Amino acid sequence: MRAYGMIAGMWVRSTMAYRASFAMTTFGNFAATFFDFVTIMLMFLRVRALGGYTLAEVAFLYGLSAVSFGLADLAIGSMDRLGRRVRDGTLDTLLVRPVPVLAQVAADRFALRRLGRVVQGSLVLGWALTRVEIDWTPSKLLLMPVTVASGCAIFCAVFVAGAAFQFVAQDASEVQNAFTYGGTTLLQYPPTVFAKELVRGVTFVLPLAFVNWLPATYVLGRPYPLDLPRWVAFTPPLVAAGCCALAGLAWRAGLRSYRSTGS
Repeated sequence: MRAYGMIAGMWVRSTMAYRASFAMTTFGNFAATFFDFVTIMLMFLRVRALGGYTLAEVAFLYGLSAVSFGLADLAIGSMDRLGRRVRDGTLDTLLVRPVPVLAQVAADRFALRRLGRVVQGSLVLGWALTRVEIDWTPSKLLLMPVTVASGCAIFCAVFVAGAAFQFVAQDASEVQNAFTYGGTTLLQYPPTVFAKELVRGVTFVLPLAFVNWLPATYVLGRPYPLDLPRWVAFTPPLVAAGCCALAGLAWRAGLRSYRSTGS
């Protein structure tokens, strides 16, 4: 963590040397991600509910997913560059440094402008909380920050696992993005609009449903499509820990298999 902080801090200082540029790119990131929610709002001009969910409830799902993914993208979103380093051999320069490779790759070109996505998701989540009807209890209040932290950890695990896959596939960043950026887009919509086979896949295979679907259905008082017990909504921390452990094993295996470039 110390090495990661030093590298990220270096990139932050570099970014803040051009503050006007930083402000414009951060606003651009905010605006670009906000159009995702504008699309949802336009859909609700034609319908009153989407899969049985109102606009405020969909915004609640959107906000949880956007904030969790935004934090993960801010922290280690640079992992998708690993494939290029493997292909052109620049990963070798990281291997000879007395710093863990994972910390170097994760903090490489740390982009503070990605805060725009976090801010945008937080604003949508805040708006949703003022509009959605929730019977608040201590357990639901506690679940909110736990859900965001667990969702961030799950997305971080997906980033690391996708980077580990690139040791084998070399430049497969788009495959990784299908599960990271594509995953957060999927979670912005209610689980009731998808086929049960897909819901099972993102619950039991790639457990993205624990980022927001399962906790949100408990908070909103709605049934989950797979009829799981309600206590499952409190398991995201355990799922996040398991995902991080598996991602760590995948990273170690991928790093051991690296044989540099050349014939």
